[in-house]
Amino acid sequence: MSPEPPTQIILSASRAHGLTAVPYGEEHLRASRALEEAGFHRIPGGAFAAPLSDTATARQTASALVHRAHEHGATITTSPRPYLADFGEDLAARLPGTWSAKTELLYHPRVQEDFINPLWDSGDLIQAMIHAHVPSAVVLKNGAGTELLLIERPGHSSGYLLGAFSTEEYDDNWEEPNAPRSIVLPAEPDLAARAVTTTFLPEYRRALHNRHLDTVLRALDRIRAEHQTLKTIRASGRFSDDVPLATSRLVSEIERAFADHAWLSFREVLDHAPILLPRCRPAATPWPQDSAALARLRDALADSQETWQEYNDFRTNLYSIPRTLPAHEWSQIRSRLGAAVLPAIETWLADSEAFERQARAAVPGGPVALSAPTPRLLTARPAQPATPRTTAAHR
Repeated sequence: MSPEPPTQIILSASRAHGLTAVPYGEEHLRASRALEEAGFHRIPGGAFAAPLSDTATARQTASALVHRAHEHGATITTSPRPYLADFGEDLAARLPGTWSAKTELLYHPRVQEDFINPLWDSGDLIQAMIHAHVPSAVVLKNGAGTELLLIERPGHSSGYLLGAFSTEEYDDNWEEPNAPRSIVLPAEPDLAARAVTTTFLPEYRRALHNRHLDTVLRALDRIRAEHQTLKTIRASGRFSDDVPLATSRLVSEIERAFADHAWLSFREVLDHAPILLPRCRPAATPWPQDSAALARLRDALADSQETWQEYNDFRTNLYSIPRTLPAHEWSQIRSRLGAAVLPAIETWLADSEAFERQARAAVPGGPVALSAPTPRLLTARPAQPATPRTTAAHR
């Protein structure tokens, strides 16, 4: 970011609050004191405001602000846009469903940095948050897990940028390949809401679907290699380097180690696959016979729910009474959980190709939105339709 004055006051007009002021900069507290001394009062969201209804009072407040700002070394800037919170509320009221709009003042550059990691974006918004000065933002939430970030478009006298935060189960968002692109919004709330509804939110839903799917597939790939090694050892009685297994206890240790590692990955299947499976409609795809595989996968998830609940209850209890478990105890717990869901793991490994086909066909928005299949699916022989399609020539 280029250097900016350490103490700033950014003025804008609000239909509800009159003249609004946002203190910003490394020494924003000095700007806040200047505003208080000039007669401004705090409003929801943390900004300051002074009424504009009485002309004489407004002039007196403006004059006082100029003097107090000079005394505290604050630079005053007048924004050509209306107060951001007003636009955010107008936008939220026009989006489908029920949305809330919360103003966030990013008083200090370090506060702005706190908003970067949760962002899930591959467009202009993430670049603006990294490289530009953003004094305020609005967080939009719909109560169903979708959170968006709205800011004024840096370097422009009008327009806004809107992008998405990651959902709560993800925290590694930097250069995530499925990240949606933020969108530039016009200053008219009706047009902006239409752009969010018809363009951004559909792309966001497709991106989130593909992220859930990639999470499941990567987890299965991690398990698959070790599972194949375990199967080979069981069948041959030898290690992968052809050294004979000395005792049955050693086989048990190998199985325990596999269960430990497998649980770490299969947790992600248990967490994300239930979001994807209900969207799959085999009868509407070229592979209707995949319905049998999907039924087995659903049953495998259902059979794992008791173990999954036990794990979540354990974590809740562990974090409610903060303590640290030794590494070997954690390993023993994971091994027990992994062994309990081993039949489910094997089912998911066996039917993963059918799952991937159907989940990709179920991407919101249809075939245009399909993400790239994994190399495994590309090299697999596709399952053929159970019944040949009837063409017009044969009718």
